[in-house]
Amino acid sequence: MKSEIIVIGAGASGLMAAYGAASTLVEAGSSAAVTLLEKMPRPARKIMITGKGRCNFTNLKDWNEFSAHIRSKSNFVKPSFYNLTPQGIIDLLGSYGMPSVVERGDRAFPESHHASDVVDTLVRACTSRGVKIETETEVRAIDRLTAGGFKLTTADGRTYTCSKLIIATGGLSYPATGSTGDGYRWASQTGHGLVPTFPSLTALVPRGYKVVEGRELHIERDTPLSELGTKLCGIQLKNIGVQLMVEGSVAQEEFGDVDFTDGGLEGPVGFQISRKAVKSLINGSRVSVVLDLKSGVDLTELTARIKDLWKEVDHDPRSARLHEKEKCRILLGKLMPWELIPAFLSCNPGAMTLERRGRADTKVWVNLVTIAKALKEWKFDIAGYVGYERCVITAGGVSTDDVIAKTLESRIVPGLYFCGEVLDMDCDTGGYNLQVAFSTGYLAGISAAKSL
Repeated sequence: MKSEIIVIGAGASGLMAAYGAASTLVEAGSSAAVTLLEKMPRPARKIMITGKGRCNFTNLKDWNEFSAHIRSKSNFVKPSFYNLTPQGIIDLLGSYGMPSVVERGDRAFPESHHASDVVDTLVRACTSRGVKIETETEVRAIDRLTAGGFKLTTADGRTYTCSKLIIATGGLSYPATGSTGDGYRWASQTGHGLVPTFPSLTALVPRGYKVVEGRELHIERDTPLSELGTKLCGIQLKNIGVQLMVEGSVAQEEFGDVDFTDGGLEGPVGFQISRKAVKSLINGSRVSVVLDLKSGVDLTELTARIKDLWKEVDHDPRSARLHEKEKCRILLGKLMPWELIPAFLSCNPGAMTLERRGRADTKVWVNLVTIAKALKEWKFDIAGYVGYERCVITAGGVSTDDVIAKTLESRIVPGLYFCGEVLDMDCDTGGYNLQVAFSTGYLAGISAAKSL
């Protein structure tokens, strides 16, 4: 089966590559064929789970702000970004019948908040331009033809030939959606450099959070929670300060929301710090995360406030018959979500001390200064991280040094293009990764079509 342009991988970048190529050919009056091959039963399985099914598909920040959220070489992405800007993808999806809404942080969603609408619209856009989408078609081998072009062999023995080939196979994250690193293998076989990959935008696992044996850094998400993990799981902390510590020094500081989940420490800020944390762990460094639950006040002011609150609790007539432990819980309830108290006390046992005065005489002291310090500096040593099975994005990949930024064509193999997560390109959470996938896919597609 022959097609002038073949795209492997019908994810975000692959769908956009096919659309960009087909649109360019149609507008040029060409009858050249574009074929999109996908090994899964339906396209864009990963988009379907993006944003917990709501699909934050782009972020409307301008390039200067947007590029600050690209964690690899941002200049490589710049030509792609300007070929298809965030407003451009919103307009494109809108022209095929999908309205969008913009929420806090310039994040764009389908108006329905259904990820399936993004997928259906992208597929509709491709087919309207004549793209042939073939699902359940797994490419096993790629060979270069002596006369130019490529021959693809599928798992069931079929062969395809093309003049231009676009690899949009994604990375290693969420392998159940079809991302199993095929593109890395083909890139390596054709002489392209690979930047070592590792999970990014993933859960960090505090020491003692899960029941683990040994010192493996990769901790499966379904590893059972410990007693501490059970106390913390499900708690959301909003508007807190977070420091990532590497070898005892501050490596990154963020402010925002953190979630404790069955995986570990996640949420927007948890994800923001995970890239550097995972890379540091892999490199053998000690990593910890310090939470500041009261970032709006300094330690001196917070200590004074806690002492005042303690006087209120202690002098309240309703406290007359209460033990110190019970009064301490009432105090903490004024300082944090009630459900957080058991975990806070487990992690900070110095909040209360027991003084033995005799065989039958003990006194519990509530240490107000210790509580204030713990609220400002609640430290979690990080034991490991959740791996590719549930990370949002793969860091590393095909070296961008081997790809021309203005066209996304390989510098090593003429007629071969790369786009999306298969490249050494990753961003923060918030719509940035999907926008980069759309932009690079679109540029690869139009470049391949124009070079026919």
